[in-house]
Amino acid sequence: MEEQRAGSRRLLGNGLLVLTALIWGMAFVAQRQGMDSIGPITFCAARMVLSAVAVGLVALLTGRRDSRPAAERARRNRASLMGGLSAGVFLAAATVMQQMGLVTTSAGKAGFITAMYMLLVPVINFVLFRKRNTWLVWLAVLVGVAGMYLLCVNEDFSLTRGDAMVCVCAVLFSGQILCIDHFAPKADPIRMSAAQFVVAAIVCVAAAFLLEAPTWDMMASAAAPILYCGILSGAVGYTLQIVAQRFTDPTVASLLMSLESVFAAIGGALVLGERMRPRELAGCAVMFLAIVLVQLPLPRRRRPLPQS
Repeated sequence: MEEQRAGSRRLLGNGLLVLTALIWGMAFVAQRQGMDSIGPITFCAARMVLSAVAVGLVALLTGRRDSRPAAERARRNRASLMGGLSAGVFLAAATVMQQMGLVTTSAGKAGFITAMYMLLVPVINFVLFRKRNTWLVWLAVLVGVAGMYLLCVNEDFSLTRGDAMVCVCAVLFSGQILCIDHFAPKADPIRMSAAQFVVAAIVCVAAAFLLEAPTWDMMASAAAPILYCGILSGAVGYTLQIVAQRFTDPTVASLLMSLESVFAAIGGALVLGERMRPRELAGCAVMFLAIVLVQLPLPRRRRPLPQS
């Protein structure tokens, strides 16, 4: 019975992560439209502030209904604060690096390099925490990387300054995923998400005023993309990530979330009129194969029968 419940929770978590990937994939369309009239760090700052306000209000409303014992509430609040602080720093740095990298590198390269977090997560997990993965998970990760290559990389794979920034971004997103994996089971997901966005907003706003000159006119001209990225991609998407990662493995989570590139390609075709070439369609198919592989259970070894 307990195994069935765990399986149902894992299935729910994986489904929420696919929904998260869909929301994030469509955010690439909004980001491409918003970057026409606003600096990359200012865009990040505006969306993080909006996300912090939205999730903060939800956290305040749900916090009043918490009927757990005071000691348990204190432990969960402490885990939510520590998790939000660490994940928020990683989120802010990764988002800014990605946006700045997109200024000088192509979307195809950036999409492939960013999605490398699905390979980095199990590697970092193994190197730092000695957490082993099954051979099927490693195979799924490698198949997923091949799919991302077919989907996104269409030119000479040389490393420019923008590429290097996006490489750093992939490492930082891996850190954010692992922070959530560590703290989410012990924390309140809404409060942890709110703390994450408050920290990310403070970091991004400070960076925007130091490195750019944000104005209200800039933000007004990119209002629609900021609203989508702030509310749906930020507040809803990252909160869903925290909720879902309580029920699934971080390697599986990173692979499921990498589907955002597939949804970005589909969104570009539907919204921006971009056409997917046969190679890109093959990349989508290979990515879905990786998703199926990573969720297949390994056959259990049969124990030898006792000899009479």
